[in-house]
Amino acid sequence: MSAPLFLVEALPTGDALTLDGPEGHHAANVQRLRVGEELLLADGRGGTAAAVVTAVGKGTLDLQVTSRGYVDASVPRLVVVQGIAKGDRGELAVQAMTEVGVDEIVPWAASRSVAQWRGDRGVRAREKWAATAREAAKQARRAWLPVVAGSPDESTQTVVRRIAGAAAAFVLHEEAEDGLTTADLPATGEIVLVVGPEGGIAPAELSAFREAGARPVRLGPSVLRTSTAGIAALSVLSTRLSRW
Repeated sequence: MSAPLFLVEALPTGDALTLDGPEGHHAANVQRLRVGEELLLADGRGGTAAAVVTAVGKGTLDLQVTSRGYVDASVPRLVVVQGIAKGDRGELAVQAMTEVGVDEIVPWAASRSVAQWRGDRGVRAREKWAATAREAAKQARRAWLPVVAGSPDESTQTVVRRIAGAAAAFVLHEEAEDGLTTADLPATGEIVLVVGPEGGIAPAELSAFREAGARPVRLGPSVLRTSTAGIAALSVLSTRLSRW
């Protein structure tokens, strides 16, 4: 089994450090790492460090750094505009998309989104998506922490501008004739994928996205849930881009 990964604000400049705070508590009290065991540290921006435990305290670990590394950011960059879903479906989507390699998740306030992120509730909901992405990145041993955009969410017009500036953009739509498996993909820049909420993408939204340069595509004959469509599309792109 690979060494567990813990996210830190900044990697140590020296060879010895103490891992404390929430990550130290999780490492010492939840995972119960012991002296001599190895772990990984990452700053969420590509920097990594391998370390070995030299002492265990109450909610803390003393570590000795054994090596350092850096993982380049993936190119092209994969961005999923995720229509806000009700219940825990959005969080399930965030978790799985992080595990399969998404670079940025944009919470989208679609016209057919049942759940609405308003006021403090919206701030808390976005923070929950960010926390879910963080935990999933650790589970997947990712050196790069996905960005969760929005303050707390993004409007359709903001998504339109994002599409217009992308190297390529695709809208997952059940009535599309073209498949994502055969669409032309750029070698650099940003690929934007738009995933609608449970009620789907409204005609006016689809029209606006198309005018901005997005191409409607489908993933096959089945109609996928909002919580699984983005994961399936990212899997297709990861394979085609040789990430996998």
